Amino acid sequence: MSADPKLESFTRYRARLFGIGYRMLGSRADAEDVLHDAWVRWQTTDMDVSSAEAWLVTAVTRLAIDRLRHAKVEREAYTGPWLPEPLSNEDMDSPDIALERDEDVSIAFLTLLETLSPEERAVFVLHDILDEDYADIAEIVGKSDAACRQMVHRARERLTSKRRRFKVDDDIRRKMLERFVSAANRGDRNELIALFASDATLTSDGGGKVVASLRPLLGAERIANLWYAVARRSTPGVVVRSVIHVNGELALGTFVHGRLYSVSTIETDGERITAYYSIVNPDKLGSFRGLSQIA
Repeated sequence: MSADPKLESFTRYRARLFGIGYRMLGSRADAEDVLHDAWVRWQTTDMDVSSAEAWLVTAVTRLAIDRLRHAKVEREAYTGPWLPEPLSNEDMDSPDIALERDEDVSIAFLTLLETLSPEERAVFVLHDILDEDYADIAEIVGKSDAACRQMVHRARERLTSKRRRFKVDDDIRRKMLERFVSAANRGDRNELIALFASDATLTSDGGGKVVASLRPLLGAERIANLWYAVARRSTPGVVVRSVIHVNGELALGTFVHGRLYSVSTIETDGERITAYYSIVNPDKLGSFRGLSQIA
């Protein structure tokens, strides 16, 4: 038996707890803060706990709801669009995190979850992603079963119309990314227009720390014009774009003078890029610290 049974329990369920916190908050830093607060409470509780997992899941969920309420206010004042903090393959493989490599942790889906209220997000994550029973969820969030069912129903309705309809395999995604890299490096406006869907969006998160668009760009022509202008200003060899992994998906790393500048993910139907998300804010790239330029 462990000398510290509470530490043993917390360690056993830590990956699941992080999964709740990260999906709720879209931020590794915030998720880690929630887990720290839950650990402090877990250490000091004198309750006769019948299920350590249930107690910890409840504590993390409630703490995440409270933190998300405050975060939503902060994100409204954020400079430009706010995007989730991305995770590298190393973090995705960490025993402390161990997030499933699925669309429910993609940057696109985490961004979509931002449209939900904190409680809607909690019940949706717990039920539709983590397969918790409604009875358990009702106890966690302090609502009735019926109220939780209704919240999940509303969340599904809100997300279904916006959630991507196509799942593409890594080979197709890699080809789309490589086509983009080739066209963007050349500043080939016509190829870029052909590559992006007519109603495609480009969202860039600089957080006021670096130059980035303060509003999402809409439409293939506007997006193509941006990359055309970037190519005209760039010195050959200074900017290098390489395929990397972000939140378990193939994505792009952009390097300037050999140092990581941004990570970007795409949504695609297999024929065109429908959405492009770029995280440029250096405060959100800590997971990729040390990633070197890939030729």
